[in-house]
Amino acid sequence: MTQNTETAELRMSRVLPATPEEVFDAYTDAEKQKIWFSILDEEPGIVEIEVDLRVGGRQTAVWGPNAETLFRETQTFLVIDRPRRLVTESTGTSPDGMTMTTTIEVTFDEHTDGTLLTVVQAGFPAPELRDFFVREVWAGAFERIETYLRGERRQP
Repeated sequence: MTQNTETAELRMSRVLPATPEEVFDAYTDAEKQKIWFSILDEEPGIVEIEVDLRVGGRQTAVWGPNAETLFRETQTFLVIDRPRRLVTESTGTSPDGMTMTTTIEVTFDEHTDGTLLTVVQAGFPAPELRDFFVREVWAGAFERIETYLRGERRQP
């Protein structure tokens, strides 16, 4: 079966216990991100985030367990409709030097239990990489954001 980058996309949703405004801010505010990025880590690592939240602005995140094992992601904001929708072009680089560019659309919809956060990410070069993002990257991000919004913190 042939898979092209237009069809190698993921769609994931999770209900989070906060208003769309609170979830949007947790997702886009650099200081809040610095907390939830490492909220579940056993050992403190490196988390550096800068956000210029405007169309054409960028968010740069650098994180990892140590200086020798850093991931880097730069997102350019294409659409900002606070607190409903965010669209970015994301370029990520792994510690081994692999680079990938995708588009990410995040929606924040009111739900009886808080906010339905939905992520659609497209442009994966292979279904296996998309599946890794489903299992590890976004599942982990949703868990961390939810823990942050619930006010829970793992003590180091």
